Amino acid sequence: MTDTPTEALAPDRLGATLLTLDRVNVWLGPARRVHALKDVSFQVRRGERVALVGANGSGKSTLLRAVHGLLAGQGRTQGDLQRSGSVAMVFQRPHLLRMSLLNNVALGLWLGGRPWPQARTLALQALQRVGLQDVAARNGRALSGGQQQRAALARAWALQPDLWLLDEPTASLDPHAKREVEELIAEFAEGATGTPAPATLLFSSHNLGQVKRLASRVIYLEGGRVLADLPTAEFFSVPVLERHHPEALAFVKGELG
Repeated sequence: MTDTPTEALAPDRLGATLLTLDRVNVWLGPARRVHALKDVSFQVRRGERVALVGANGSGKSTLLRAVHGLLAGQGRTQGDLQRSGSVAMVFQRPHLLRMSLLNNVALGLWLGGRPWPQARTLALQALQRVGLQDVAARNGRALSGGQQQRAALARAWALQPDLWLLDEPTASLDPHAKREVEELIAEFAEGATGTPAPATLLFSSHNLGQVKRLASRVIYLEGGRVLADLPTAEFFSVPVLERHHPEALAFVKGELG
């Protein structure tokens, strides 16, 4: 895979709006004193592949959790956050239960209302999609890190979500496993064989090479604020950042330097 920036899709080729954030603020921590997201506004349309980048603590994971609705009881949110369609989230370190891999994947489908026999059939199809059918009977917690992350992608794929949320999906993996997981994400995003439609992605990553390869658009966060929102090719254009987004340029130079 090359590091050539992914071509942004023309607006007329994009589908309906799946996600809208309008001046969203989130406070976390004791007494909700940490202002983690500050007036965050953007939209994601069907077919987009949007990367969230920024230093640790910039708000990337908080934003993904807020979109998925995981901050209830942990923080306070103000502003307008609207989603349409189904959503699945893949974490940096997936949690697998002490049961077979097949049952780990089937469980989410069963909880979503599928009869257990059907859930197991669909789970096996999902494991085949990510190349894990041969270890379907193994304890999920006995798998390697790369296998567990592919299993997490299988769980998400089985749900056929309208919007995929991925929080640093390859950060804790060795180079070989990173390539395998990234290639699967790329296949889902491109609508490869076995995928009903191109996936719409909102993902965080510190790997700017990965951002170039996967994203059609990049949002740069700093201190909980959106300081740049650009097509991928423009985000990695030094002249563009020099003129309009010096903070993002400093980040890119620091990560690539």
